[in-house]
Amino acid sequence: VYIIKVTWSNGATEVIYRRYSKFFDLQMQMLDKFPMEGGQKDPKQRIIPFLPGKILFRRSHVRDVAVKRLIPIDEYCKALIQLPPYISQCEEVLQFFETRPDDLTPPKE
Repeated sequence: VYIIKVTWSNGATEVIYRRYSKFFDLQMQMLDKFPMEGGQKDPKQRIIPFLPGKILFRRSHVRDVAVKRLIPIDEYCKALIQLPPYISQCEEVLQFFETRPDDLTPPKE
């Protein structure tokens, strides 16, 4: 689970908690919704940032994998919000970063 500090344009800040699988789900939604911007027709036209895919690993490697993904996830979030507003402010992105009931009772670990 990754801890993300979200700062909205009105200055409000919130802390949310997201699993890598939720980032991956968002990525798939973005590529489906914006095929041109996802580079499906022409890879040179891609503006949606890359996110490393899911990988299989043993339970003992969970922390190592999570730590290795910190920088790519940080870069992904920053790149995503720098995209044109029709992408960066689309419903899927806004919903992803909104506070959810789970965020009010964060994971103990």
